[in-house]
Amino acid sequence: MKQNFKSLLCLFLAFSLYFPTLAQTGRTPVRAENGMVVTSHYLASEVGAHILNNGGNAIDASVATAFTLAVTLPSAGNLGGGGFLVYHGSNGDKTSFNFREKAPLASSPNMFLGEDGKIKDNSNHEGLLSVGVPGTVAGLYKAHQKMGSLPWEELVRPAIELAEYGFESTYNMNWFLNWVKEKKDDDLYSATAKAFLKDGEEIYKPGETWKQPDLAETLKRIQKNGADGFYKGKTAKLIADFMKKHGGLITKEDLAKYEAEELEPVTGTYRGHEIVAMPPPSSGGVALIEMLNILEGFDLEEAGHNSAASLHLLTEAMRRAYADRALHLGDPNFNPEMPIEKIISKEYAAELREGIEIKKASVSDSANFNNAHLQYESPQTTHISVVDKEGNAVSLTYTLERSYGSKIVVEGAGFLLNNEMGDFNPIPGHTDTRGLIGTKPNLVAPEKRMLSSMTPTIVAKDGKPLLVIGSPGGRTIINTVLQVIVNTIDHKMNVAEAIESPRIHHQWLPDRTRFEDWGISLDTKRIYEEMGHEVYEAGNQGQAMGIYIDWENNLIYGAADSRSYDGKGVGN
Repeated sequence: MKQNFKSLLCLFLAFSLYFPTLAQTGRTPVRAENGMVVTSHYLASEVGAHILNNGGNAIDASVATAFTLAVTLPSAGNLGGGGFLVYHGSNGDKTSFNFREKAPLASSPNMFLGEDGKIKDNSNHEGLLSVGVPGTVAGLYKAHQKMGSLPWEELVRPAIELAEYGFESTYNMNWFLNWVKEKKDDDLYSATAKAFLKDGEEIYKPGETWKQPDLAETLKRIQKNGADGFYKGKTAKLIADFMKKHGGLITKEDLAKYEAEELEPVTGTYRGHEIVAMPPPSSGGVALIEMLNILEGFDLEEAGHNSAASLHLLTEAMRRAYADRALHLGDPNFNPEMPIEKIISKEYAAELREGIEIKKASVSDSANFNNAHLQYESPQTTHISVVDKEGNAVSLTYTLERSYGSKIVVEGAGFLLNNEMGDFNPIPGHTDTRGLIGTKPNLVAPEKRMLSSMTPTIVAKDGKPLLVIGSPGGRTIINTVLQVIVNTIDHKMNVAEAIESPRIHHQWLPDRTRFEDWGISLDTKRIYEEMGHEVYEAGNQGQAMGIYIDWENNLIYGAADSRSYDGKGVGN
């Protein structure tokens, strides 16, 4: 790892050209024997595979990969955001790390409201009030300190060198670069223009080398000082000074007080498999297990993959789990009475199943929410799946919230800030048909973590990890992960087939189902609608990244969702 990473990167790319079996395409997964990394950017996958090949474990590779994505996939990879990591060792050990962002100390339930009681200037999604205290660096460092094997410095080095020496820009960033060019004279976004435009003025064309010197320096401080290199010292001062200058809330005290948490995963079972997932403040694990418990009482294999009958049952499970999500879930440090054990119990699922009619849609009961839609949650997140040569597995999902987060780069630091405060309920007690919810569990409070839909998950069998899965997609994430698991277990698909298959989404309110516009047949749609479901069509749902371990033959299969522009699975 001491040799120049730029040279290693060239070797990676050349190797991929001459050995195309490393590249996963469509419904054919990539096969490996000594480890696998699957991400939304090929360079990050290459870095993770390199770490594994040099003796690193799954935690090491996930840390190095996440830092690399902060350089190569700025729409979601990040230093200025947060997320969750789920671990399952080949020896049966399980744990998770919560590094979700926190509300600043100066925040309050009414912080986004004007004198008229309405949200002022979309401030919960735009501008510095929308920025939560970042958690990514603290989370990666805590996971490494607990379970990593290679030196921290080696894991951050690839990201530093990619930022310093540069890499080829891709078309995937084009829309954002055009947006930045339009905003380059706005003082709040001047550092964004400096970071993303040539000489702060012109758009990088696909194939041109993009360098990020300020980000490289920030990464060097993290490399040298660990989490303190971000939450204290020069980087913390740059963040706090920037906030003060532009009216933000985050201070040096906010940064110094931030800590990631190690938590016991939430677990359940499905047809003889163990489901290991993230507990709150992620809603994903609880909702996923609730849906699988409901579906376990039906024969989905007999119903047929993506038949109207099967989609109906999936929808009814989704409807009920998302209702419970909205009613009950939030940061457990502020909501100690959440009925999680009840929600994920088999007995509760049996009660919910009794209300499902086989050929007729339920009606979402919105009595407690004044016919309200659930509030918007951005689909721009990214997921990392890793398995090392010992069969230890990591499922890591992290985000900036919207694509490129707040779109605000910290002056002199080179990284984007999140806009995660928008995941809190913005108006206490107020719910309306425009999509606002005001329930208590997810109201803003100082140092509170906002509710999330991120669903990093590991499916295990006989005490060993079997399927590592996760996806971006905002509120659709939970349902994307659900369908990949059902496709794998019930419909016997390989991991690539399970990921590539068309998906649907229902979130209780609004009471309608989203179909990917290219995937479900007209006949199936017609029969499904005749059951009483309302359908609307939209584009791609999620970008799932998955790994399946074949313990009997000692093989590892990886698949990057083709919905991801630059995604790739790389194995050793």
